[in-house]
Amino acid sequence: MNISRENSGELDLNIKIEIAESDYAEQVNKQLKEYQKKATVPGFRKGMAPMGLIQRIYKSSIVADQVQNLLGESLYKYLDDEKLDIIGSPLSNDEKTGKPDFEKDTDFTFYFDAALMPQVDIAWNKVDAKLMQIKVNPKDIDRQIDEISKRYGSFETPETVGENDFVYGKVEELDKNGNVKEGGVSTFTSFDLSSVKNAEEIVPLFVGKKAEDKVVFNAGKAFTAADIEKNLRLDAAAAKKFKADVQFTISGCSHITPHEVNEELFAKVFPNEKVKDLAAFRKLLSKDMEKSYNEQADILYVNEVRKQLLDNFNAPIPEAFLKRWILNRGEKDLTAEKLDAEWDEKYLPSLKWEILDVALNKVGSIDPTQNEIVDYIKDILRQNDTPKADETAEAAEKRLEEAARSIAADHQNVQQIVDRLTVRKTCALFKEQLKPEAEKVTIKEFAEKVK
Repeated sequence: MNISRENSGELDLNIKIEIAESDYAEQVNKQLKEYQKKATVPGFRKGMAPMGLIQRIYKSSIVADQVQNLLGESLYKYLDDEKLDIIGSPLSNDEKTGKPDFEKDTDFTFYFDAALMPQVDIAWNKVDAKLMQIKVNPKDIDRQIDEISKRYGSFETPETVGENDFVYGKVEELDKNGNVKEGGVSTFTSFDLSSVKNAEEIVPLFVGKKAEDKVVFNAGKAFTAADIEKNLRLDAAAAKKFKADVQFTISGCSHITPHEVNEELFAKVFPNEKVKDLAAFRKLLSKDMEKSYNEQADILYVNEVRKQLLDNFNAPIPEAFLKRWILNRGEKDLTAEKLDAEWDEKYLPSLKWEILDVALNKVGSIDPTQNEIVDYIKDILRQNDTPKADETAEAAEKRLEEAARSIAADHQNVQQIVDRLTVRKTCALFKEQLKPEAEKVTIKEFAEKVK
């Protein structure tokens, strides 16, 4: 067998594979003998048909199979041995190869097209992304404790609405005459009365009402634009303009009596920490909140750095080959015309992202290893684990290890973990390369910047 290549462009390759009869003859003869032993041919007892007849019946198909197997193995071994970093996967050049005749020919020549992965000069010096560091203040912790108290509180469905209840029902837009507007907003929704604007005006309209009662109020006075978008199922632009009166027909309500802030609540939130007082509870909450918000800040930082790196991406792209490769993948309803139309907006950014990832991995690994995934799962399991009676620390660790590896074996189950670890490793790489100064912000300032 002989394999050679030549460049047909800056990144495009043509690979030629020549297969001689000696490359596959031994395997073909071996398989023909197996067929002879098992074949049932009319006029002959099983296993007694002459080899010449077996060859006429089976040899061409066996040769075809052996040659195809050789092709696949030798092509990818060649790419690996030559350390050719390709993008996509090689494509058969049927025009140059022609149609092999496995009945008459003994030597075969095949041609493949491939493309090298572009070499990216990562434009670190053109990145100016801001890294935010969130600082939790006492009022943030107060709000978190209120939310936690409600989350672990007791749930009731009273007959009449109270001033801090959650109400459910149908909301309908009214016209200037106070009638239900034809073609206007009409949807089922729910909201917390404690969250409405102008509470002193809006909430009393609901208090004491029960199922089937109707309440009329102005949506612009009661809700922010974001709440109108969510509660009235409008897009952002329409929500900003919506100032009409609405009629709300009550279907029901619910009431949560918050859990008392005590050791029982502390144990429910932090079961493994043995929290005894409010000060320790607040300290743990602050730590958890800062960790959660700073993870979000890291995600924003990674996305912004990536965006700026992609904006300054200047590596050559083997466009013609990649379009052939994408079409060859068999994507449903994708035509050459549709691919051309969507290339700049959909396909090219995705390919640049993939190429950039390859370049980043050469600077420092951003792909999580299996052990990193297992360790992450073990940490999650450990937080909620109750050791068995008389179980040693070594036995508990072994049990968690086995459970984590079992979970990690199912790639669909761990995709979110892989994504999170990838962001974490990418962020660490970006911080190492760019050494950003963190801008300290409050949760409120962070929310505004995110908007």
